[in-house]
Amino acid sequence: MEGELALLIPIMALSIPFFAMWLKHREKMMDRQIGSTSEATAERAAQYASHVKHIEERVRVLERIVTDRGYDVATQIEALRDQRRVDGGGDGNGAAIDLEPARRERAR
Repeated sequence: MEGELALLIPIMALSIPFFAMWLKHREKMMDRQIGSTSEATAERAAQYASHVKHIEERVRVLERIVTDRGYDVATQIEALRDQRRVDGGGDGNGAAIDLEPARRERAR
C-alpha cells in the first residue's frame, strides 16, 4: 500500500500543471464562444431593430390614414378601380370606357 501511495504522489504532482493548462485552454475556448455568440446576437438585434423601425413607420402611415378626417378610403379605392378600367382598356381596341354610371353610383 505504501509503495502504491509513494508512486501515486509524484504522478498527482506532475499532473497538476497539465490540469491547469487544460483549464486555461477551456477558459479561452469559452471566451471565444461567448464572443461569437454575442456578435451573432448583436447582429440579430440590429436586424430586429431595423424591422421594428420599418413596421413603426408603416403603423404611423396607417394611423395618419385612419385619423385623417378628410380621407375617404372608399372614394379613393373606386377612383383607382376607375383608373384601372381606363388604363386597362375594355375591349382591346382602345375605345374609351363610359365611367359616368360609376361616378353616379359613387355620388349617391
